[in-house]
Amino acid sequence: MAEESLRDDPEARALLWRCRRGMKELDVLLERYARAVLPRAHAGERRLLAQLLERPDPELAGYLLGGAAPPEPEMAALVKQITGCAGAVAAL
Repeated sequence: MAEESLRDDPEARALLWRCRRGMKELDVLLERYARAVLPRAHAGERRLLAQLLERPDPELAGYLLGGAAPPEPEMAALVKQITGCAGAVAAL
């Protein structure tokens, strides 16, 4: 069902495409989060994800894989959601 929602949503598809970074670990984390959240995400959540995806790969890797936190509170909360989404799936 989520895949159908993404298929009918050009903005969500574009964000999902931007989650493909070329670094396997980032791709897995970001795409898993995007597929789970984008179908029901409101405009503000999508805008925040788009801003995160503008960051360079080494910075994203530091946030998502290295335990660093972005200085902006809302961005730090998004990073926690992304890494939490990966942890929830891994626990299954």
